[in-house]
Amino acid sequence: MLRRCAINFLLVLASVCGWARTRPLYGGTLHVEIEGDAWQRPDGLARRLVLDGLTRAGADGVQPALAIEWKSDNDDHRWQFKLRPGVHFQDGAPLTSVAVVGGLNAACPQNCPWTAVRAVGSAVVFTSDAAMPNLPELLAGDEFLIALTVTSEGKTPENVIGTGAFQVLSNANSVLMLTANETCWQGRPFLDAVEIRTHRAIRDQWLDLSVGRADLVEVPADQLRQAQQQRMTVLTSGAVSMLALQMTDSGALGNPLLRESMALAVDRAALENVIFQKQGEVTASLLPEAMTGYAFLFPVERNLAKAQELRGGLTPPPLTLAADGDGTMQLAAQRIALNLHEAGYNVQVRAASGQHADLLLRRYALESAEPRAALEGMLRAAGMPAPGIDGTPDALYQAERDALERHTLVPLLDLPRSFAISERVRDLRLEEDGTPDIADASLQDSTGVRSGPGAAP
Repeated sequence: MLRRCAINFLLVLASVCGWARTRPLYGGTLHVEIEGDAWQRPDGLARRLVLDGLTRAGADGVQPALAIEWKSDNDDHRWQFKLRPGVHFQDGAPLTSVAVVGGLNAACPQNCPWTAVRAVGSAVVFTSDAAMPNLPELLAGDEFLIALTVTSEGKTPENVIGTGAFQVLSNANSVLMLTANETCWQGRPFLDAVEIRTHRAIRDQWLDLSVGRADLVEVPADQLRQAQQQRMTVLTSGAVSMLALQMTDSGALGNPLLRESMALAVDRAALENVIFQKQGEVTASLLPEAMTGYAFLFPVERNLAKAQELRGGLTPPPLTLAADGDGTMQLAAQRIALNLHEAGYNVQVRAASGQHADLLLRRYALESAEPRAALEGMLRAAGMPAPGIDGTPDALYQAERDALERHTLVPLLDLPRSFAISERVRDLRLEEDGTPDIADASLQDSTGVRSGPGAAP
Protein backbone atom coordinates (compact mmCIF):
# COMPACT_ATOMS: atom_id res chain seq x y z
CA MET A 1 0.00 0.00 0.00
CA LEU A 2 2.76 2.44 0.95
CA ARG A 3 4.64 1.54 -2.23
CA ARG A 4 1.57 2.27 -4.38
CA CYS A 5 1.07 5.66 -2.69
CA ALA A 6 4.71 6.51 -3.21
CA ILE A 7 4.47 5.66 -6.92
CA ASN A 8 1.31 7.74 -7.31
CA PHE A 9 2.99 10.66 -5.53
CA LEU A 10 6.00 10.48 -7.86
CA LEU A 11 3.74 10.39 -10.94
CA VAL A 12 1.82 13.45 -9.75
CA LEU A 13 5.06 15.26 -8.94
CA ALA A 14 6.47 14.46 -12.39
CA SER A 15 3.35 15.71 -14.15
CA VAL A 16 3.37 18.96 -12.14
CA CYS A 17 7.05 19.53 -12.91
CA GLY A 18 6.46 18.81 -16.60
CA TRP A 19 3.55 21.27 -16.69
CA ALA A 20 5.69 23.89 -14.96
CA ARG A 21 8.40 23.46 -17.57
CA THR A 22 6.01 23.85 -20.53
CA ARG A 23 3.45 26.42 -19.36
CA PRO A 24 4.06 30.02 -20.45
CA LEU A 25 6.17 32.02 -18.01
CA TYR A 26 6.06 35.73 -17.31
CA GLY A 27 9.15 37.89 -17.65
CA GLY A 28 12.21 38.40 -19.78
CA THR A 29 13.17 40.46 -22.82
CA LEU A 30 12.78 39.11 -26.34
CA HIS A 31 15.63 40.29 -28.59
CA VAL A 32 14.50 40.85 -32.18
CA GLU A 33 16.58 41.90 -35.19
CA ILE A 34 15.21 43.05 -38.55
CA GLU A 35 16.63 44.42 -41.76
CA GLY A 36 14.17 47.26 -42.22
CA ASP A 37 12.26 49.71 -40.04
CA ALA A 38 10.10 48.49 -37.16
CA TRP A 39 7.32 50.95 -38.09
CA GLN A 40 7.30 50.45 -41.86
CA ARG A 41 4.09 49.39 -43.52
CA PRO A 42 2.74 46.86 -44.10
CA ASP A 43 4.87 44.47 -42.03
CA GLY A 44 6.78 46.51 -39.43
CA LEU A 45 6.94 44.31 -36.34
CA ALA A 46 6.33 47.15 -33.87
CA ARG A 47 3.04 48.21 -35.39
CA ARG A 48 0.86 45.34 -34.23
CA LEU A 49 2.64 45.18 -30.87
CA VAL A 50 1.78 48.79 -30.04
CA LEU A 51 -1.36 49.42 -32.09
CA ASP A 52 -4.75 47.76 -32.56
CA GLY A 53 -7.44 48.12 -35.21
CA LEU A 54 -11.20 48.22 -34.97
CA THR A 55 -11.22 44.63 -36.23
CA ARG A 56 -8.62 41.91 -36.66
CA ALA A 57 -8.14 39.00 -39.03
CA GLY A 58 -8.57 35.53 -37.58
CA ALA A 59 -8.51 31.98 -38.91
CA ASP A 60 -12.32 32.06 -39.05
CA GLY A 61 -12.60 35.49 -40.64
CA VAL A 62 -12.82 39.01 -39.26
CA GLN A 63 -12.94 39.25 -35.44
CA PRO A 64 -13.78 42.07 -32.98
CA ALA A 65 -10.89 44.16 -31.64
CA LEU A 66 -11.37 47.79 -30.58
CA ALA A 67 -14.87 47.47 -31.98
CA ILE A 68 -17.11 44.85 -30.43
CA GLU A 69 -19.86 44.89 -33.06
CA TRP A 70 -20.78 46.55 -36.34
CA LYS A 71 -23.66 46.82 -38.76
CA SER A 72 -24.27 48.25 -42.21
CA ASP A 73 -27.13 50.28 -43.64
CA ASN A 74 -28.17 51.69 -46.98
CA ASP A 75 -26.78 48.77 -49.01
CA ASP A 76 -23.32 48.97 -47.37
CA HIS A 77 -22.98 52.73 -47.98
CA ARG A 78 -23.02 53.34 -44.21
CA TRP A 79 -21.32 51.32 -41.46
CA GLN A 80 -21.47 51.83 -37.70
CA PHE A 81 -18.84 50.32 -35.37
CA LYS A 82 -19.50 50.25 -31.63
CA LEU A 83 -16.32 50.70 -29.57
CA ARG A 84 -15.23 48.33 -26.83
CA PRO A 85 -15.88 50.00 -23.44
CA GLY A 86 -13.18 50.49 -20.81
CA VAL A 87 -10.21 50.56 -23.20
CA HIS A 88 -7.41 53.07 -22.61
CA PHE A 89 -4.43 54.21 -24.60
CA GLN A 90 -1.03 53.45 -23.12
CA ASP A 91 -0.77 56.97 -21.64
CA GLY A 92 -4.02 56.44 -19.72
CA ALA A 93 -6.29 58.40 -22.05
CA PRO A 94 -9.62 56.69 -22.71
CA LEU A 95 -10.36 55.25 -26.13
CA THR A 96 -13.12 57.47 -27.52
CA SER A 97 -14.79 57.65 -30.89
CA VAL A 98 -13.23 61.08 -31.41
CA ALA A 99 -9.74 59.66 -30.80
CA VAL A 100 -10.43 56.76 -33.19
CA VAL A 101 -11.60 59.12 -35.93
CA GLY A 102 -8.44 61.19 -35.42
CA GLY A 103 -6.31 58.06 -35.70
CA LEU A 104 -8.10 56.89 -38.84
CA ASN A 105 -7.76 60.28 -40.54
CA ALA A 106 -4.04 60.28 -39.76
CA ALA A 107 -3.62 56.71 -41.00
CA CYS A 108 -5.59 57.31 -44.20
CA PRO A 109 -5.56 60.96 -45.27
CA GLN A 110 -6.66 60.16 -48.83
CA ASN A 111 -7.78 57.35 -51.16
CA CYS A 112 -9.64 55.67 -48.29
CA PRO A 113 -12.31 52.97 -48.62
CA TRP A 114 -14.78 55.50 -47.21
CA THR A 115 -15.83 59.04 -48.14
CA ALA A 116 -16.23 60.28 -44.57
CA VAL A 117 -15.78 59.00 -41.01
CA ARG A 118 -17.20 60.66 -37.90
CA ALA A 119 -17.72 60.09 -34.18
CA VAL A 120 -21.28 59.46 -33.00
CA GLY A 121 -21.42 58.87 -29.26
CA SER A 122 -19.52 55.65 -28.53
CA ALA A 123 -19.58 54.60 -32.17
CA VAL A 124 -17.59 55.36 -35.31
CA VAL A 125 -19.64 55.84 -38.46
CA PHE A 126 -18.29 55.44 -42.01
CA THR A 127 -20.17 56.68 -45.06
CA SER A 128 -19.33 56.45 -48.74
CA ASP A 129 -20.72 57.36 -52.13
CA ALA A 130 -19.96 53.78 -53.20
CA ALA A 131 -20.86 50.55 -51.45
CA MET A 132 -18.33 49.24 -48.88
CA PRO A 133 -19.22 45.53 -48.55
CA ASN A 134 -15.74 44.59 -47.32
CA LEU A 135 -15.13 47.39 -44.79
CA PRO A 136 -14.88 45.21 -41.63
CA GLU A 137 -12.24 43.03 -43.34
CA LEU A 138 -10.35 46.05 -44.70
CA LEU A 139 -10.21 47.68 -41.26
CA ALA A 140 -8.30 44.64 -39.96
CA GLY A 141 -5.39 45.58 -42.23
CA ASP A 142 -2.16 47.16 -41.07
CA GLU A 143 -3.01 50.46 -42.75
CA PHE A 144 -5.88 51.23 -40.38
CA LEU A 145 -4.34 50.59 -36.96
CA ILE A 146 -5.26 53.26 -34.43
CA ALA A 147 -2.66 55.56 -32.87
CA LEU A 148 -3.36 58.46 -30.51
CA THR A 149 -2.89 61.73 -32.41
CA VAL A 150 -3.54 64.29 -29.65
CA THR A 151 -2.80 63.91 -25.92
CA SER A 152 -5.06 65.14 -23.14
CA GLU A 153 -2.88 68.28 -23.06
CA GLY A 154 -3.63 68.91 -26.73
CA LYS A 155 -0.12 68.01 -27.88
CA THR A 156 1.20 65.61 -30.50
CA PRO A 157 2.68 62.52 -28.79
CA GLU A 158 6.47 62.24 -28.92
CA ASN A 159 6.28 58.46 -29.36
CA VAL A 160 3.68 56.21 -30.95
CA ILE A 161 0.87 55.56 -28.47
CA GLY A 162 -1.71 52.85 -29.02
CA THR A 163 -3.77 50.31 -27.11
CA GLY A 164 -1.67 47.22 -27.86
CA ALA A 165 0.16 44.74 -25.66
CA PHE A 166 3.41 46.77 -25.62
CA GLN A 167 4.25 50.44 -25.33
CA VAL A 168 7.25 52.45 -26.48
CA LEU A 169 9.95 53.03 -23.86
CA SER A 170 12.68 54.45 -26.10
CA ASN A 171 13.71 54.62 -29.73
CA ALA A 172 17.30 55.64 -30.42
CA ASN A 173 20.41 54.44 -32.25
CA SER A 174 18.41 51.87 -34.27
CA VAL A 175 17.15 50.18 -31.09
CA LEU A 176 13.45 50.30 -30.25
CA MET A 177 12.58 49.28 -26.68
CA LEU A 178 9.03 48.21 -25.90
CA THR A 179 7.69 47.34 -22.45
CA ALA A 180 4.62 45.35 -21.45
CA ASN A 181 1.36 47.28 -21.26
CA GLU A 182 0.20 46.23 -17.81
CA THR A 183 -3.37 47.45 -18.40
CA CYS A 184 -3.83 46.17 -21.95
CA TRP A 185 -7.48 45.36 -22.69
CA GLN A 186 -6.38 41.93 -24.03
CA GLY A 187 -4.42 41.16 -20.86
CA ARG A 188 -0.77 41.62 -19.98
CA PRO A 189 1.67 39.87 -22.35
CA PHE A 190 3.99 37.21 -20.90
CA LEU A 191 7.14 39.12 -21.91
CA ASP A 192 8.33 42.08 -19.88
CA ALA A 193 9.94 43.76 -22.86
CA VAL A 194 10.82 43.48 -26.54
CA GLU A 195 14.03 44.93 -27.95
CA ILE A 196 13.98 45.46 -31.71
CA ARG A 197 17.31 46.20 -33.39
CA THR A 198 16.62 47.66 -36.83
CA HIS A 199 18.63 47.96 -40.06
CA ARG A 200 20.59 44.78 -39.32
CA ALA A 201 21.99 42.85 -42.27
CA ILE A 202 20.72 39.26 -42.53
CA ARG A 203 24.22 37.88 -42.01
CA ASP A 204 24.57 39.85 -38.77
CA GLN A 205 21.12 38.74 -37.61
CA TRP A 206 21.99 35.07 -38.09
CA LEU A 207 25.33 35.50 -36.35
CA ASP A 208 23.65 37.10 -33.33
CA LEU A 209 21.10 34.27 -33.24
CA SER A 210 23.86 31.66 -33.24
CA VAL A 211 25.67 33.23 -30.27
CA GLY A 212 22.56 34.02 -28.23
CA ARG A 213 22.37 37.77 -28.79
CA ALA A 214 19.10 37.50 -30.72
CA ASP A 215 15.93 35.44 -30.23
CA LEU A 216 14.01 36.26 -33.40
CA VAL A 217 15.54 37.07 -36.79
CA GLU A 218 14.36 37.27 -40.37
CA VAL A 219 14.78 34.59 -43.01
CA PRO A 220 14.30 35.98 -46.53
CA ALA A 221 12.51 33.64 -48.93
CA ASP A 222 15.62 33.25 -51.08
CA GLN A 223 17.63 32.11 -48.03
CA LEU A 224 15.08 29.78 -46.46
CA ARG A 225 16.80 26.65 -47.76
CA GLN A 226 20.13 27.82 -46.36
CA ALA A 227 18.56 28.45 -42.96
CA GLN A 228 17.11 24.95 -42.93
CA GLN A 229 20.48 23.49 -43.89
CA GLN A 230 21.98 25.30 -40.90
CA ARG A 231 19.35 23.58 -38.73
CA MET A 232 17.74 26.81 -37.60
CA THR A 233 14.28 26.60 -36.05
CA VAL A 234 12.29 28.33 -38.76
CA LEU A 235 8.65 29.43 -38.78
CA THR A 236 7.20 29.88 -42.28
CA SER A 237 3.84 31.27 -43.31
CA GLY A 238 1.82 30.58 -46.41
CA ALA A 239 1.75 33.10 -49.26
CA VAL A 240 1.40 36.49 -47.58
CA SER A 241 2.83 38.82 -50.22
CA MET A 242 2.94 39.12 -53.97
CA LEU A 243 5.98 40.23 -55.94
CA ALA A 244 4.73 42.35 -58.83
CA LEU A 245 5.93 44.70 -61.52
CA GLN A 246 4.01 47.96 -61.60
CA MET A 247 4.08 50.03 -64.80
CA THR A 248 3.08 53.60 -65.41
CA ASP A 249 0.34 54.12 -68.01
CA SER A 250 1.65 57.45 -69.23
CA GLY A 251 4.59 58.72 -71.24
CA ALA A 252 6.54 56.04 -73.08
CA LEU A 253 4.29 53.33 -71.62
CA GLY A 254 1.01 55.03 -72.41
CA ASN A 255 0.52 52.46 -75.18
CA PRO A 256 -1.22 49.40 -73.63
CA LEU A 257 0.32 47.11 -76.28
CA LEU A 258 3.79 47.99 -75.01
CA ARG A 259 2.76 47.21 -71.43
CA GLU A 260 1.31 43.87 -72.51
CA SER A 261 4.48 43.15 -74.46
CA MET A 262 6.65 43.77 -71.41
CA ALA A 263 4.41 41.62 -69.22
CA LEU A 264 4.80 38.71 -71.64
CA ALA A 265 8.60 39.14 -71.73
CA VAL A 266 9.16 38.48 -68.00
CA ASP A 267 10.47 35.01 -67.10
CA ARG A 268 8.74 34.16 -63.82
CA ALA A 269 10.25 30.68 -63.65
CA ALA A 270 13.77 32.10 -63.66
CA LEU A 271 12.88 34.46 -60.83
CA GLU A 272 11.54 31.58 -58.77
CA ASN A 273 14.34 29.11 -59.49
CA VAL A 274 17.39 31.37 -59.57
CA ILE A 275 16.67 34.44 -57.47
CA PHE A 276 14.25 33.05 -54.86
CA GLN A 277 15.66 29.52 -54.75
CA LYS A 278 12.30 27.83 -55.39
CA GLN A 279 10.74 29.33 -52.25
CA GLY A 280 8.06 31.30 -54.07
CA GLU A 281 5.28 30.20 -56.39
CA VAL A 282 4.96 31.66 -59.88
CA THR A 283 1.68 33.47 -60.46
CA ALA A 284 -0.04 35.74 -62.93
CA SER A 285 -2.94 36.27 -60.54
CA LEU A 286 -3.30 38.94 -57.89
CA LEU A 287 -4.64 36.43 -55.36
CA PRO A 288 -3.04 33.03 -54.60
CA GLU A 289 -4.55 29.81 -55.92
CA ALA A 290 -5.23 28.55 -52.39
CA MET A 291 -7.50 31.54 -51.78
CA THR A 292 -9.55 31.58 -54.99
CA GLY A 293 -9.05 28.30 -56.85
CA TYR A 294 -8.88 30.10 -60.21
CA ALA A 295 -5.32 31.47 -60.35
CA PHE A 296 -4.39 28.75 -62.86
CA LEU A 297 -6.62 30.49 -65.42
CA PHE A 298 -4.04 33.28 -65.76
CA PRO A 299 -1.09 32.01 -67.87
CA VAL A 300 2.36 32.33 -66.28
CA GLU A 301 4.54 31.20 -69.19
CA ARG A 302 6.91 33.62 -70.86
CA ASN A 303 6.10 34.35 -74.52
CA LEU A 304 9.04 36.26 -75.99
CA ALA A 305 7.86 35.89 -79.58
CA LYS A 306 4.47 37.41 -78.75
CA ALA A 307 6.18 40.17 -76.75
CA GLN A 308 8.30 41.12 -79.75
CA GLU A 309 5.28 40.95 -82.04
CA LEU A 310 3.28 43.33 -79.84
CA ARG A 311 6.17 45.77 -79.68
CA GLY A 312 6.24 45.81 -83.47
CA GLY A 313 8.55 48.44 -84.88
CA LEU A 314 8.23 50.71 -81.87
CA THR A 315 11.47 51.61 -80.12
CA PRO A 316 10.63 53.25 -76.79
CA PRO A 317 13.19 55.54 -75.17
CA PRO A 318 15.32 54.16 -72.30
CA LEU A 319 13.14 53.18 -69.33
CA THR A 320 13.92 53.11 -65.60
CA LEU A 321 13.11 50.20 -63.29
CA ALA A 322 13.19 50.88 -59.54
CA ALA A 323 13.36 48.03 -57.02
CA ASP A 324 11.78 48.62 -53.64
CA GLY A 325 13.72 46.52 -51.15
CA ASP A 326 16.90 44.66 -50.32
CA GLY A 327 19.66 43.12 -52.44
CA THR A 328 17.44 40.24 -53.53
CA MET A 329 14.96 42.68 -55.00
CA GLN A 330 17.79 44.38 -56.87
CA LEU A 331 18.88 41.02 -58.30
CA ALA A 332 15.29 40.29 -59.35
CA ALA A 333 15.09 43.70 -61.02
CA GLN A 334 18.31 43.03 -62.92
CA ARG A 335 16.89 39.72 -64.12
CA ILE A 336 13.69 41.43 -65.31
CA ALA A 337 15.72 44.11 -67.10
CA LEU A 338 17.58 41.33 -68.94
CA ASN A 339 14.26 39.74 -69.96
CA LEU A 340 13.01 43.06 -71.29
CA HIS A 341 16.27 43.68 -73.16
CA GLU A 342 15.71 40.39 -75.00
CA ALA A 343 12.31 41.75 -76.06
CA GLY A 344 13.89 44.93 -77.45
CA TYR A 345 13.60 47.31 -74.48
CA ASN A 346 16.37 49.38 -72.92
CA VAL A 347 15.79 49.32 -69.16
CA GLN A 348 18.10 50.77 -66.49
CA VAL A 349 17.78 49.50 -62.90
CA ARG A 350 18.14 51.78 -59.90
CA ALA A 351 17.21 51.74 -56.24
CA ALA A 352 13.77 53.03 -55.29
CA SER A 353 13.73 56.72 -54.40
CA GLY A 354 11.46 59.70 -54.65
CA GLN A 355 12.30 60.05 -58.33
CA HIS A 356 9.91 58.92 -61.03
CA ALA A 357 10.40 55.44 -62.49
CA ASP A 358 8.64 53.89 -65.46
CA LEU A 359 8.52 50.50 -63.73
CA LEU A 360 8.56 49.57 -60.05
CA LEU A 361 9.28 46.14 -58.59
CA ARG A 362 7.72 45.77 -55.15
CA ARG A 363 5.91 43.43 -52.81
CA TYR A 364 2.24 43.83 -52.04
CA ALA A 365 0.96 42.45 -48.77
CA LEU A 366 -1.98 40.09 -48.67
CA GLU A 367 -3.62 41.76 -45.68
CA SER A 368 -6.85 39.79 -45.52
CA ALA A 369 -7.77 36.12 -45.67
CA GLU A 370 -11.09 37.10 -47.26
CA PRO A 371 -10.63 37.18 -51.06
CA ARG A 372 -12.77 40.22 -51.85
CA ALA A 373 -11.16 42.35 -49.16
CA ALA A 374 -7.69 41.08 -50.09
CA LEU A 375 -8.17 42.06 -53.74
CA GLU A 376 -9.63 45.45 -52.88
CA GLY A 377 -6.76 46.18 -50.48
CA MET A 378 -4.13 45.12 -53.01
CA LEU A 379 -5.60 47.29 -55.77
CA ARG A 380 -5.82 50.22 -53.39
CA ALA A 381 -2.16 49.77 -52.40
CA ALA A 382 -1.22 49.85 -56.09
CA GLY A 383 -3.13 53.09 -56.63
CA MET A 384 -5.63 51.38 -58.92
CA PRO A 385 -9.43 51.70 -58.92
CA ALA A 386 -10.75 49.49 -56.13
CA PRO A 387 -14.53 49.33 -56.14
CA GLY A 388 -16.18 47.37 -53.37
CA ILE A 389 -16.23 43.80 -54.68
CA ASP A 390 -19.33 41.85 -53.79
CA GLY A 391 -21.21 38.81 -55.05
CA THR A 392 -20.13 35.44 -56.39
CA PRO A 393 -16.68 33.94 -57.10
CA ASP A 394 -17.39 34.71 -60.77
CA ALA A 395 -17.67 38.40 -59.88
CA LEU A 396 -14.37 38.22 -57.99
CA TYR A 397 -12.65 36.60 -60.96
CA GLN A 398 -14.07 39.19 -63.35
CA ALA A 399 -12.92 42.05 -61.11
CA GLU A 400 -9.39 40.64 -61.01
CA ARG A 401 -9.36 40.01 -64.75
CA ASP A 402 -10.51 43.58 -65.45
CA ALA A 403 -7.68 44.93 -63.29
CA LEU A 404 -5.02 42.75 -64.94
CA GLU A 405 -6.11 43.58 -68.48
CA ARG A 406 -4.79 47.10 -67.99
CA HIS A 407 -1.25 45.64 -67.72
CA THR A 408 -0.22 48.23 -65.16
CA LEU A 409 0.26 45.62 -62.43
CA VAL A 410 1.96 42.34 -63.40
CA PRO A 411 1.95 39.59 -60.71
CA LEU A 412 5.13 37.50 -60.65
CA LEU A 413 5.51 35.41 -57.47
CA ASP A 414 3.57 34.57 -54.34
CA LEU A 415 5.99 34.65 -51.40
CA PRO A 416 5.91 33.38 -47.79
CA ARG A 417 7.37 35.08 -44.72
CA SER A 418 9.84 33.27 -42.47
CA PHE A 419 11.61 33.84 -39.16
CA ALA A 420 14.16 31.87 -37.16
CA ILE A 421 13.91 31.67 -33.36
CA SER A 422 16.24 30.74 -30.54
CA GLU A 423 15.78 27.67 -28.35
CA ARG A 424 14.45 29.68 -25.42
CA VAL A 425 11.43 31.07 -27.31
CA ARG A 426 8.14 29.34 -26.56
CA ASP A 427 4.63 29.49 -28.03
CA LEU A 428 5.53 31.79 -30.92
CA ARG A 429 3.36 31.43 -34.01
CA LEU A 430 2.77 33.46 -37.15
CA GLU A 431 -0.43 35.39 -37.69
CA GLU A 432 -2.50 35.08 -40.86
CA ASP A 433 -0.43 37.85 -42.48
CA GLY A 434 2.89 36.23 -41.49
CA THR A 435 3.56 38.59 -38.56
CA PRO A 436 5.00 36.90 -35.44
CA ASP A 437 2.49 36.84 -32.58
CA ILE A 438 4.99 38.13 -30.03
CA ALA A 439 2.28 39.17 -27.58
CA ASP A 440 1.50 35.52 -26.79
CA ALA A 441 5.12 34.29 -26.78
CA SER A 442 7.19 33.52 -23.69
CA LEU A 443 10.79 32.69 -22.80
CA GLN A 444 11.88 29.38 -21.29
CA ASP A 445 14.42 30.89 -18.89
CA SER A 446 12.05 33.50 -17.44
CA THR A 447 11.35 33.60 -13.72
CA GLY A 448 7.63 33.05 -13.98
CA VAL A 449 7.07 35.92 -11.54
CA ARG A 450 4.43 38.34 -12.69
CA SER A 451 4.83 41.94 -11.58
CA GLY A 452 2.81 45.10 -11.84
CA PRO A 453 -0.96 45.72 -11.84
CA GLY A 454 -2.99 42.56 -12.12
CA ALA A 455 -0.16 40.37 -10.86
CA ALA A 456 -1.09 37.08 -9.32
CA PRO A 457 -1.00 37.13 -5.51
